[in-house]
Amino acid sequence: MLQQQQQTRTNSRGEPYVIGPTGAPLTLADLPPADTGRWVIRRKAEVVAAVRGGLLSLEDALARYGLTSEEFLAWQKSIERHGLAGLRTTRLQQYR
Repeated sequence: MLQQQQQTRTNSRGEPYVIGPTGAPLTLADLPPADTGRWVIRRKAEVVAAVRGGLLSLEDALARYGLTSEEFLAWQKSIERHGLAGLRTTRLQQYR
């Protein structure tokens, strides 16, 4: 499977950013807090976009958010297959 890698860019303050799931620039400061307990669609998609774009390594993301690699890869696969709607936990069975 071919993975699309976004290019990391730099804003006017010199901060690296990628384009987030909403189309807006996403910097490290914009990412969900490390102690996030409630994972809504947007937060999951932001973390996936940050890793895909090279803003955050997979290892850093797993450590920062206490995720397993299986959990992160499931988010990524859901986005690839079904878009952001695939991240809805209430619709999980519908997208399998």
